Amino acid sequence: MLYFLIVVAVLLLVYAGVLVSFVRKGRKIPPSAYLVLAALNGLILAAVIAWAVARG
Repeated sequence: MLYFLIVVAVLLLVYAGVLVSFVRKGRKIPPSAYLVLAALNGLILAAVIAWAVARG
């Protein structure tokens, strides 16, 4: 479970880096990008809650 959290966190950092590079190039971030960002954040939150519940 911990490895899953690490992988999702790394994916989130990479995705955020891509969005930052979009902004620096002067491009507009598409609305769907925010949905992906929210989904990754929700996945991390759900995994952390599941991990905390499993530890008891």
